[in-house]
Amino acid sequence: MNVLSREQQIAVISALTEGLGIRAVARITGVNRETVGKLALQVGRGCAELHDRLMVGIRVNRIECDELWAFVGHKKNPQKRRPSFNPEKGDQYTFIALGASSRAIIAYRTGKRDTELTDQFIQDLRGRVIGSPEITTDGWHPYRNAIRDAFGPRATHGVINKTYSVTHLNVTEASRRYSPAAVIAVERQAVMGEPTQISTSYVERQNLTIRMGSKRFARLSNGFSKRLECHLAAVALHVAFYNLCRAHESLRSTPAMALGIADRVWTIGDLLDAALKAVPPIPTPTPTDRRWQFRVIEGGKS
Repeated sequence: MNVLSREQQIAVISALTEGLGIRAVARITGVNRETVGKLALQVGRGCAELHDRLMVGIRVNRIECDELWAFVGHKKNPQKRRPSFNPEKGDQYTFIALGASSRAIIAYRTGKRDTELTDQFIQDLRGRVIGSPEITTDGWHPYRNAIRDAFGPRATHGVINKTYSVTHLNVTEASRRYSPAAVIAVERQAVMGEPTQISTSYVERQNLTIRMGSKRFARLSNGFSKRLECHLAAVALHVAFYNLCRAHESLRSTPAMALGIADRVWTIGDLLDAALKAVPPIPTPTPTDRRWQFRVIEGGKS
């Protein structure tokens, strides 16, 4: 990245945050495709560190949580059992906690949609907010125990369940396919406390914003991530850009300004400088690292 001028770096990051893929950015900016990928990875890692430093001590009244599906490398086919399971490939869900009034992404976590990741996501959310805000989630059952463990038995938690119109598809396929079936019923349930409002409308709208702003989430395209670390960097870049640089239409300010953690709209240059400054150093490989290991094969080859 040292060979790129600051103007070129800003042009690359600006194009990535507007929903263009790596190849399209390389064609438009005239920067080598591998250089675009390396810059995106480095800035994304810095954005993740920047988010951890800024999103602390947040006070909000209501939080909406949801999961956004994507895949890395290939789609996971539940009908085929793979002999070697790689957790970094296949389905990857991004858990998002959105402040309802500020529209800010307070916490996020990407990985397999299971109980362990749900617990990590809620614990991370607990460490970022002050007090016990109202929390609304979908019907994903692990949320219940995770929120109770993190926020205590006095937490306020509501669940919204949507029933889809199903013809020749089962319920799971109807809720996940590219063109979702019509919602025919909505059930709201107060799990703990007495929520004043049970809704996930804002966070579901945020899912659309991510799909429009990051090519890796675009459906029916080849812009999906090939490696998990690149996918994580793309998510971190979008979150930082959305919170700090993108003025929300209804707020007339950025979500970070609505939370009080920023006093102005950041430019792409501001985000680039802060991310590159905050990027954590890459650990030096040791002799025990897998990349340094080798095995002896019969025939004298190693």
